[in-house]
This record gives sequence, structure tokens and C-alpha cells, in this order.
Amino acid sequence: MSAVATLPRVRGRLTAEAPLAPLVWFKSGGKAEWLFEPADADDLSDFLAGVDPEVPVMALGLGSNLIVRDGGVPGVVVRLGKPFATVEKVDATSLRCGGGASGILVSSTARDAGIGGVEFLRSIPGTVGGFVRMNGGAYGREVKDILVECEIVLRSGRTQRLGLEELGYSYRHSALPEGSVVVSATFRGRPEAPEAVQAEMDRIAAAREASQPLRSRTGGSTFKNPPGGKAWQAIDAAGCRGLRIGDAQVSEKHCNFLLNLGGASSAEIEELGEEVRRRVKADSGVQLEWEIQRVGVGV
Repeated sequence: MSAVATLPRVRGRLTAEAPLAPLVWFKSGGKAEWLFEPADADDLSDFLAGVDPEVPVMALGLGSNLIVRDGGVPGVVVRLGKPFATVEKVDATSLRCGGGASGILVSSTARDAGIGGVEFLRSIPGTVGGFVRMNGGAYGREVKDILVECEIVLRSGRTQRLGLEELGYSYRHSALPEGSVVVSATFRGRPEAPEAVQAEMDRIAAAREASQPLRSRTGGSTFKNPPGGKAWQAIDAAGCRGLRIGDAQVSEKHCNFLLNLGGASSAEIEELGEEVRRRVKADSGVQLEWEIQRVGVGV
């Protein structure tokens, strides 16, 4: 993967040694060996079909729920840009969404189309591809409640459609194949007056503003909620609110959020998360599981 000659021609943009820190919410971490921003799904399919099968491929959305380690990410990072940030009405209750569309775009388009039931996506900082892969959810709803089907490009370059039952959804997890990229998804809601949809979006936005550190360098919800409980409560009970390692800090506003106060390395952020896990385990016996993805290699 060190020579451009080993890579197929593309119609999109292919960048060697691309810094990833500017593309992720924590604003930390190393470079992608290659960053590929495809022109469309066919461009992505042709590219993956032509790359050595041993080369790892990772999809990157808004970079909100992600720690990119300081040594960077080997192989190819695929970022779905503007060509995939589309949402269109299919029928009275359904929307077809590009893998690069944000939750705000999906919910706003649903509102304008008189479709309710997808407002919760407004509160998840990410793109459709990430929502589908992680069974994203908030405020009592998750993607499995609204997904009809998705279209993916497999690591081999082959395109495949998967229905809800084929995704093996559980809490913040799917059975999507390794190295596959979600290029579109169809969501189904219910008929709803646009004013009612807007009111629910406003309620969700206000709840997030009140409880989460939205204007900080953060990765969103750090740990999955343990069975029958809340991660933040276990973290708070273990005395971790405000805990710091270097410029990495457990948020005082919502202690299931980690913050980069300015100059934290990804190693410090991840180390802080592991320290929180150790303290919670010692305090309550709860074994917290990471919700944030950690990718790449250390230094």
C-alpha cells in the first residue's frame, strides 16, 4: 500500500497520509494511510474490487463516536461526502437516505414530508452509515425500529441489499460484514403533522443541550449502558466525574462523556476511559463496555 501504483484509478478523491484529527470530534489522532472520498457508489465498488483483499478498509462518518489512535490507521479509510448526503421521500412514510446523510438532515426532511418516528436521529451526532452499523439510538428509539433495508458495498466491491432481519441487531451492534460500507438505507416512520415532528425535535434538542457537553471536543456517549442501569450513574458513583489524565477529562456535565480540553492525545483519552472502567469495576463490579470505536495503532 506504499505506492500509488498499487491502487486503482478513482473518480473521487484519494489522499495519501491524510490527517484524521480534523475529521473527528476529539480532534486527536494520527493519519490515514489512504483517505478515499468516492464520487458515488460505483466508484467505491470499483475501487474496493481493485484493491488487494488484504488491505484493511474502514468507513468514517462524522467522526463523532471515534478515537483514532495516535499512530494512525493503516489501509484505506472511506469517507462518504456530499454525493452520499442525500435524503428523498419514497412514499407517505418512507425515506431513502444516503450513507453520508446526517441525522439532522434525515429528521428535517422527514418533518417536511410529514413523517414522524425518526426524530430521535436528530440527537445522534453521526451519519446514516454509522447509525445502521451501530444500531444507533436515543430517547427510547433505535435504528432497528425504523430500518426497512440498507445497501452496502462489501470489501470485495460487490453491492448487496440487506433487510432488517439480516442485520442481527442488538444493543449498539449489528452483524454487518467487516470492511463493508453502508451507502444507503431506507427508514420507515409514520404519518405525522410537520408541526408535531418539529415539536418533538425541539424537545429532544433541548434535552440534549441541558444534559450533554455539546460544545466540547468529545466523542459522545463513551460506554454502553450496562444491563438494567446507566453508565453515567456507575461512573459517578465510582467518583470519576471530572477525573483527568493530561488534557483528557471526564465531563462534569455528563460523566459518560470524555473531553479533550485542548491538547490531549488519543492515548490519554483512551487511557482515561480505561481508568474509568477500572474504577467502576472496583466500585460496583460493573464491567463497562466501550461504545466509542477505537481504531488504528498506537505510537
